[in-house]
Amino acid sequence: MDYGMIGKIEKSKRYAEERDRISIESLTVTFDGDNNPHTVHYNDNRWQCDCDFFQSRGRCSHTMALEIILEGMIPEPVM
Repeated sequence: MDYGMIGKIEKSKRYAEERDRISIESLTVTFDGDNNPHTVHYNDNRWQCDCDFFQSRGRCSHTMALEIILEGMIPEPVM
């Protein structure tokens, strides 16, 4: 492995630890749900999920799990 790549690996580890440097603007995720797969989108500070619960409540276990995973990298949800 060359020195340039070693430097990039070290830099990537530092970036991964400094989560406040990352801000998510848009994202598409597929959750392998208990019953079916569900697609979740995040765009313009808004969540969208194709599950029935989200359609009636505007939040679901899929979006809330992503809020936990992405804590500090997306704005806090508006209640």
